[in-house]
Amino acid sequence: MERYFQADGGDLFILFSLTHWMTLLVLLGIIVLIFLFRRVLREQPLNSIVRSGLAAILIISEISLHAWLWSIEEWTIQYSLPFHLSSISILLSAALLLTKSYSLFEFTYFAGVGSALQAMITPDLSSYTFPHFRYVHFFISHGGIVVANMFIVFVEKYRPIAKSVWKAFLYLNLYTFYVFLLNYFIEGNYMYISEKPTNPSILDYLGPWPLYLIPLEMIALITFMLLYLPFGLFDIVEKTKNHNDS
Repeated sequence: MERYFQADGGDLFILFSLTHWMTLLVLLGIIVLIFLFRRVLREQPLNSIVRSGLAAILIISEISLHAWLWSIEEWTIQYSLPFHLSSISILLSAALLLTKSYSLFEFTYFAGVGSALQAMITPDLSSYTFPHFRYVHFFISHGGIVVANMFIVFVEKYRPIAKSVWKAFLYLNLYTFYVFLLNYFIEGNYMYISEKPTNPSILDYLGPWPLYLIPLEMIALITFMLLYLPFGLFDIVEKTKNHNDS
């Protein structure tokens, strides 16, 4: 059991291996189940229990990461504070589940889900694979962001509007500017805006630092628009239907 928590996982993570694909399919299965049972999940007290349970999983996952980093003596102020976009999205998604705040939803749906999906497709896991703690934690925390927001969409019937895309993009850039200053003063690399991660990622195709920050902005905005696309298409279909009926 101890080897699943050691600093060196031993086995290298293999991108798009059977293990990676199975993990992504499990996550997809959970989201499908939430959609299929969305009406049941709206009933009380089940609704409150599930929302609180999901929020607890997200919070515990973040705490457990810090405990593990501390136990292997790798916790540092430069890299371990909860300022990565995934970490702040985990905490905000937990708050969203508990408060059902629409303002939080506008940010976590775009910035949280967008970054979590990209992270799970190209994980920064180095020598950690299933069933090591770091692998399990990574997909529970990132997958939890997606599950939390899909719960809010399918069960609570929240939906973003076109203006939400630009609000989320503005908030993300304000947060990025704050993190950039933080990185400068503490010599950190939160959100990977000071240098690229060691593992292969989409940043490897975007040029050297700081040039890769420009296409990264465009990718973020395109991702936000793609996440809004299903809602935009639904609106077009509904308007067309109402026009034809009239």
